Parts: sequence; structure tokens; C-alpha cells
Amino acid sequence: MWALVKRFKTMLKLSLRIFLILIIGFAISSGVKANEEQKPVHSASPAKEKFNTGKFIVEHVMDAYDWHVVSFGETHISIPLPIILYSKNPELHGGKSFHVFMSSKFHHAHDDYQGFRISHSKKYEGKIVELDQHGTEIGTPIDLSITKTLAEVLVSIVLILLILFSVVRSAKRNQGKAPKGLQNLIEPVIIFIRDQVAKPAIGQKKYEKFMPFLLTLFFFILINNLIGLIPFPPFGANVTGNIAITMVLALFTFFVTAINGNKHYWKEIYNPDVPWWLKFPIPLMPIVELSGVITKPFVLMVRLFANMLAGHMIVTVFISLIFIFASLYGPVAGFAASPVSIVFSVFILLLDVLVSFIQAYVFTLLSALYIGMATAEHH
Repeated sequence: MWALVKRFKTMLKLSLRIFLILIIGFAISSGVKANEEQKPVHSASPAKEKFNTGKFIVEHVMDAYDWHVVSFGETHISIPLPIILYSKNPELHGGKSFHVFMSSKFHHAHDDYQGFRISHSKKYEGKIVELDQHGTEIGTPIDLSITKTLAEVLVSIVLILLILFSVVRSAKRNQGKAPKGLQNLIEPVIIFIRDQVAKPAIGQKKYEKFMPFLLTLFFFILINNLIGLIPFPPFGANVTGNIAITMVLALFTFFVTAINGNKHYWKEIYNPDVPWWLKFPIPLMPIVELSGVITKPFVLMVRLFANMLAGHMIVTVFISLIFIFASLYGPVAGFAASPVSIVFSVFILLLDVLVSFIQAYVFTLLSALYIGMATAEHH
């Protein structure tokens, strides 16, 4: 029975990936076609800018310097975020190196401010650049700004602390009693990570040392996966679909594994028990084993990033189909396509809820397995 379920899940994943590729290809190509068809050949007045599918998708899944809420035509409503810059050329700013202001000063990336702007050039697209006296871009400053992704990370940390401290207080009050409320929701998850992940992967004697790390990983990934599906501030940012975030999480696993690896673990990497001709004169097996140490966190990083990014992109593509049909065939076609787009978007969002739990579990489980292999006693 379990084999059939796994086979069905594999087929479902493959089908969804193929479907994603087809839908994204259709959406982007249709959007490009619509834009090209609406370019005026000879007109006294500029034509109205048409819907750009690729730009719409990228803007909704990538990071930003403000938190976009809604747009009405050319009117954009967004929540500004702090811009913190360190200039490499303080002489251009009267000797001032640090600059702190709100992103609203850029007026949705349309204006310059204090010798900086959000670039629209091919080289620095979407980045804050520094300008000389003539308004020419001369490079990027050191950017310490609170972007949308970082803001949601801070929100998720506060949310996690509130939830877990509440559960701890409840557990202390209800000692010897059956858990209830939020404790009844969180406590089984903690026990599941302990009994089904940490103990089998790391071992009965050593698992307690790594439980705080594994629980932190699980709840951080899960909470960010879930709140990223809520489409309004202060939620909705694609945190775990940002490869920089998943890279940091994978590096944490890498360093915890490397620091706690015992002598047998490192011996199997640099001097494995294989025939000598696989180690001399060319250290073939040590190279293979060392590459495995590097590829493990790389796989962790890419798996979480790709799955969460794909979910956000599919939903955005389905929503954009409304505007694509409206651009190609008129408002009636867009209105007719909207029920189908909305139904499929809701379906994908519900599927993403399941994927959010699965990806948090898989990342935590693989991290536990890597730690278990590094700390296992030699037999």
C-alpha cells in the first residue's frame, strides 16, 4: 500500500512539474505576444502599456524594497521599508557614508534620492545603485536594507517565539494534565520530530543535543512556508523560495555536521577503507567522498528553494491568465477565464499547504540523517 502511495506521489509531482512548465511557457509567450501586437507603428499619442506577464510573475516571487499591497491603474499602494546603505564614495555625499531613509523616497523606483536609485539598467536591474554628479550609475553601495524577505523573516521569528513561549507556559501550568489549546497542537509535532526524526536518525544517546537545532529548522521552515501563502502584508513574501535563505539554512546543517563529525566520519572521507589504487596516486575516492560533503547541503538548498518557488509561480501564472486573455481577446475573455483561474489557484494553494509540511519535514529529516552519519560510532 505504501509503495502505491509513493508511486502516486511521484507521478503527481512529475505531472505538476510538466504542467508548470507548459503553463509558464504559455503565459509568458502569450504575454510577450500581446505586448508585441499592441506596439504602435505610427501614432501621435502613446499607446497604453499592456500587461507584461514575465514582469508580473517575477515581481511577485522575488524580493523587493517595499511591501506591495495593491495597484489601481497607475496608483500603487505599498508599505515602505527601511533603506540602509553604506556608500563607497562618501565624497559624493559631503563625506557622509551611512544613509538611512524609507523606500518611499524612491517613489516605487521612479525617482532618485540622496544620490541613489533603484536601477532599471540591465547590469544592476532591481538593485540600489550610487550616482555621480551627472546622475550616472557608478556601482552599488553596501546594502543593509530591510527588504520584504528580511522583514518577513523577522515577522516569522516573532511569531515562532510567541507560539513556543505560549506553549511552554501552558505546559508548565498543565503539568500532569492533558494538553489543550495551542499546546495540544504543537506538542505532538515536537514529539513527532523527537521520536520519528531525531531518535532514528541520530540515535538514542545523542539525539537530545541536536533537538533544539532540528526543532528550530522545522518550525522556521514550516511557519515561513505557511505565512508565505497568505496574500497580504505582513505575510505573503516568498522567504523559503529565496535561494539566499535556503542556502543559509543548508550551511547551518553543513557546519553542525562538520563540527560534530567524529574521527571515523572524517577518516571515511579522507582515508576510506577501499583498495589502495582508488586512493593512490590519484585520490579518487577521497575526492568522491569530499564532493558528497559539499553536495549534501547543496541538495538541501535547491530542493526547498525549487519546491516553494514553483508553488508561488504556479499560483501567479494562473492569476495572470485572467489578464493575458483580457489583453489578447478583450475584457469578456478575461472575465470568462477568471473562474477557472481562481479555482486552479485555490487548488494549488491548498496543495502548497501540504507541500509546506512535507518540505519542512524533509529538510529536518535529511539534516538529522547527515548529523547521524557524522556522529555514528564505528562498527
